[in-house]
Amino acid sequence: MSDLLDSPVLVLTDLDDAGAPAPGALELLTTASHLTGSGVLALALADVGPQARAALAGAGATRLLVADVGQRAALAGVTGDALVAAARAADVGLVLVPGDYRGREAAAHAAVLLGSAVVADAADLEVADGVLRASRLVLSGSWTTTLAIRPHPGQPPVVAVRPGGAQAASGPLEPVVGARSLDAEPLEPAVGAAGTVSLVSRERAAVAAGPDLGEARTVVVGGRGVDGDFALVRSLAEVLDAAVGATRVACDEGWIERSAQIGQTGVSVAPHLYVGLGVSGAVHHTSGIQGAETIVAVVDDSEAPILEMADYGVVGDVTEVVPQLVDELVRLRG
Repeated sequence: MSDLLDSPVLVLTDLDDAGAPAPGALELLTTASHLTGSGVLALALADVGPQARAALAGAGATRLLVADVGQRAALAGVTGDALVAAARAADVGLVLVPGDYRGREAAAHAAVLLGSAVVADAADLEVADGVLRASRLVLSGSWTTTLAIRPHPGQPPVVAVRPGGAQAASGPLEPVVGARSLDAEPLEPAVGAAGTVSLVSRERAAVAAGPDLGEARTVVVGGRGVDGDFALVRSLAEVLDAAVGATRVACDEGWIERSAQIGQTGVSVAPHLYVGLGVSGAVHHTSGIQGAETIVAVVDDSEAPILEMADYGVVGDVTEVVPQLVDELVRLRG
């Protein structure tokens, strides 16, 4: 009975604007290294500098393939074509991608071309007797289902792992001491129909000016109880170096951009720390925070459902509690 795959694992490795590996990419590499004894391939869609290559090696990558497709990396179809080219070139047994919107679409695209299985929003992965088991949260997080997939030669399953569903790497920017840097191996993917699509422009939403919501390790969320005062939410997020999120009601009211919405019809997050301000805890929101390690809630209703799942709860007026909290955090940080 084996608890490791006998073939390499391919990991889509996203880079940030500075060319450093995204935290989620390092987490996926670390997870992949625990699933196989045959090596982990990192696939980057842009040039990777020496420090980033060392960080990838420190997270578990043993090879680095680079398909420099420029701005087209934002297109899911082009990303899917690159995954297929890398999977075939290296004869991998499993492909892992981030579980964001682009990653899920790219996973489906690649799985069709490979003739293999696809799993979206996997929250946990393990190998038992050569079979990959992928667990998913369903029905707003009230149930967990486990899918068993037996990889076939030339048809590696493609799995989109939800944020926080992978084991954390040792650090997003600092390479592990003693880790060797990887040599970049160029890859020329054959771009199919996706090549007929041109990227005209990209614009980062204002809410994404801080840490990326899907990968942030600390998230501060505003709900109905903040009554539109997202300056209050951002004041706490800034001192915590956190991403700003919102409930559906806050977005419906136009208090913040729709891209900040967390929940069943928004982004799923799995931060180390989730702070909800004026969030009641409706199931369509809490379904998107099931992976949070520590939940802190500040609400004025002692019967709010979120207090049932919160690790720490404060019953009080957010306009009074948050400024005091910010002042204390600033004082403690000197």
